[in-house]
Amino acid sequence: MIKLEVCCDSLDSVQAAVRGGASRIELCSALTEGGLTPSIGMVREALRLSPLPIHVLIRPRGGDFLYSAAEWQAMRDDVAAMRDLGAHGVVIGGLLADGRIDVDHTAQLVAEAGLLSVTFHRALDMSSDPEAGIASLCEIGIHRLLTSGTAATALEGGARIAQWQQQFGQRIILMPGCGVNSKNVAEVIRRTGATDIHASAKQLVESGMAFRRDDVKMGSADRDEFARYVTDEAEVRKIRSALTALA
Repeated sequence: MIKLEVCCDSLDSVQAAVRGGASRIELCSALTEGGLTPSIGMVREALRLSPLPIHVLIRPRGGDFLYSAAEWQAMRDDVAAMRDLGAHGVVIGGLLADGRIDVDHTAQLVAEAGLLSVTFHRALDMSSDPEAGIASLCEIGIHRLLTSGTAATALEGGARIAQWQQQFGQRIILMPGCGVNSKNVAEVIRRTGATDIHASAKQLVESGMAFRRDDVKMGSADRDEFARYVTDEAEVRKIRSALTALA
């Protein structure tokens, strides 16, 4: 059966993904930033709520993937913390200034993870030589690669992901992600031959706040403080149904 990983940045989303039929959770915070490392409390509660494997994103900030020595140390500490909490996996990644994958620092995170499953995230899609990067990731023991095939969406990058399946599929799991939904997931699988798929399946949900100060902002001026994205249980079910139909 094709495994469906759902990216969740709230505990409400975790529970919706479980009910909808996800196979695994990628847990993060701040999906509007592309995802950041969630708090220890959030991870602990997600592990309590979810019967599914929880893979935790390790990313200390938004922006690029060129990290300082202090940020790499923080990520090592976070990997150790998630391992000790009982997380089932971690999701990591980083680049050098010339766009190559930072193999040395990534290998240190893999070593810190121990027996955890390790996924390399879409930093690969921002890299200057992804084929060489994938070969290096295979060598240091990365188990899974989240990728859009360096394209804007996984559907558009399907041909390249399929090529990588032929080249690297015996050494690493290639998991298409970005823009995957119930309407296109079957085609993404057909184009790529993937056995794992990644989606956020999110919907915009209105706040339950009755009292509102519309003139005060906690974040950017153009952001609606009274709406947030949450995993759509119905959309997860539709994706799962589309995947089941392929079996």
